[in-house]
Amino acid sequence: MKFVRPLHIIHYLTAAYTILCFLSCGSSSKEDRDHQVFRYNQFDNISSLDPAFARNVANIWSANQLFNGLVQLDDSLHVQPDIAKYWDISEDNLTYTFFLRNDVKFHKHSQFKTKDSTRIVTAEDFKYSFDRLIDPKVASPGNWVLKNVQVYEAKNDTIFRIKLKKPLPAFLGLMSMRYCSVVPKEVVEFYGNGFRSNPIGTGPFKFKLWEENVKLVFLRNELYFEKDEKGKQLPYLEAVAITFLPEKQSEFLQFAKGNIDLLNSLDASYKDELLTPTGKLREQYKDRINISKGPYLNSEYLGFYLDGDTEEVKSILLRKAVNHGFDREKMITYLKNGIGTPAINGFIPKGLPGFDNIPGYDYNPEKSRKLIKQYIKETGNSNPTLRIATDGNYQSICEFIQRELEKVGLNIIVDVMAPATIRKKKWGGELDTFRASWIADYPDAENFLSPYYSKNHTPNGPNYTHFSNEVFDQLYEESFLIKDTKLREKQYAKMDSIIVAHAPIVPLYYDEVVRFTQKNVRGLTNNPQNFLILKRVWKEKVK
Repeated sequence: MKFVRPLHIIHYLTAAYTILCFLSCGSSSKEDRDHQVFRYNQFDNISSLDPAFARNVANIWSANQLFNGLVQLDDSLHVQPDIAKYWDISEDNLTYTFFLRNDVKFHKHSQFKTKDSTRIVTAEDFKYSFDRLIDPKVASPGNWVLKNVQVYEAKNDTIFRIKLKKPLPAFLGLMSMRYCSVVPKEVVEFYGNGFRSNPIGTGPFKFKLWEENVKLVFLRNELYFEKDEKGKQLPYLEAVAITFLPEKQSEFLQFAKGNIDLLNSLDASYKDELLTPTGKLREQYKDRINISKGPYLNSEYLGFYLDGDTEEVKSILLRKAVNHGFDREKMITYLKNGIGTPAINGFIPKGLPGFDNIPGYDYNPEKSRKLIKQYIKETGNSNPTLRIATDGNYQSICEFIQRELEKVGLNIIVDVMAPATIRKKKWGGELDTFRASWIADYPDAENFLSPYYSKNHTPNGPNYTHFSNEVFDQLYEESFLIKDTKLREKQYAKMDSIIVAHAPIVPLYYDEVVRFTQKNVRGLTNNPQNFLILKRVWKEKVK
């Protein structure tokens, strides 16, 4: 593999070195302190450090280091205490009462008119943070998180109460989202819109400097309240240093040289350099790099727009023929280097409670061929054709499906478009068939069923296919009233089975989190939302 290093890349690498020099002090050399600094590259630029705007991975990853909320999720997506020590839920599942810790302090700032330039977080801070989240003047993309909340109030300094309009089983999961982080009123009002680049939170790291699109530095929060199982204060690291190399190949080069500690996900530009076709590290990297994989709450699929005029799309025979007509195992092995799980079940992905191994579509070309012949016989259309819209990143997958389906008698045209164009046309119902991803906003299977609820038809919601089914809608509405988690998950499985039976989509694969780290990195764990949590990470000193 050949790499180039244009002038702007040299500028980025110089910036990365500057970060490390900045973190050095006294006579300590860069090498002496390197194991105290976790370094990663953010390929997608960060647009804001304000948690109210933590809508994408880049913003969420940085906000995770700086802020806390009422609750947090562990690596198995179970809700755990954060600033709230514990909580009570009323019998009708409408009122949540959170009891807060009284030892959580904001990062130091001159706007706190106290001797130590900080203060304790109170319930009133959460009320202010929620008020801000839904303030039209702030225009947070996360205001939808509170759309089912009727009222919230600070009962006193350590009790915060929220009442819902109707039961919502996923509510605690929603409260774990970075949108719901606590922020200090005096600092936010001091900076105004400038809070995006001057964040003050309660997290394990505190903001130090940000040169946009070049470098970002966080330092250890010496006031952080969480401790590990042995009573040692978190975090272990002294600093986090983030660069913004814009090319994936350049990012990989820096990782291969040991200049950054983490390589997140697998890009086509280097996947064959790093991995074998079966997803194993190649020999030259085994003694230098660790790989970790785990379920990711992302279902990749093809969607059919059912309210269009294209007869082929409206035919359940052809939709099922597509589902049976290609080998998902082969697709994952040869096009994804073994990263991902073939979607031979429903839409709910592996790794999420509610995934129930329901029967989906296996690879059965003979059945696919019979379904197509039946369609031709019933309609008289001797040349059935489907158009699939995709962006360049998934072109090879769609062309693989194209070749496979042509073998069984179905013509496929692959239209490659810009991602922004596909998003716009999906919302407008202008695409017959489209490649799409559904990534969970919150860890509840309801999140993967809402795109098939009839009242969520685009442009009023995320139902891009315009699928409608009365039984599905009834089960979906009933699920909000089921208190027992296991019973609710059985309800989810029934809904997922209805989606499979009517085939408004073609599940392709359930994605996986794949991370590559340097050998000396310890304590970095995967989670199904692919969030970066660094408070328990440390690095062994390289001798």
